Amino acid sequence: MTPPTHEPVQVVKERRDRALNALVEGVPYIGFLGIRFDRKGDELTAVMPFSPMLIGNPMLQALHGGATASFLEVTAIIGLGWSILWENIESGAIDAIAITPQNMPRLPKTIDITVDYLRAGLPRDSYARARVNRSGRRYASVHVEAWQDNRARPIAQATGHFLMPSGD
Repeated sequence: MTPPTHEPVQVVKERRDRALNALVEGVPYIGFLGIRFDRKGDELTAVMPFSPMLIGNPMLQALHGGATASFLEVTAIIGLGWSILWENIESGAIDAIAITPQNMPRLPKTIDITVDYLRAGLPRDSYARARVNRSGRRYASVHVEAWQDNRARPIAQATGHFLMPSGD
């Protein structure tokens, strides 16, 4: 099914938002961490609102390294999944209206991820964006940066390699 070429903008936005919500709802850990994704066109920004449960060192009031690493990995996986889903929705290969968390295409699986902690995460909201460096039929490479108040001063970055879902 090819999407109509002259759909109202609001209909297109709702279709894309519905697909993104289904993608995110398919990963319960995202909800546990409170992460949400803000979408502008095909670009996603992950937001991890501050919560006291994310503090790893109460003396320093710094975010736990595991929470930061999880945030980066989730951002990479959803960013990669969104890039795949975006192409399929826009080409009409997937009917976005029928997408639910139960019938979503499978997400890529993490092969490895390397996290660089650049500065302590403070007790405030964190943001991240993923950039897909390579996405093939079998393998993908994604770079992610996380920041808090100033995007030019990231708190952490990661590079991950992912096994792409097979077409079965």
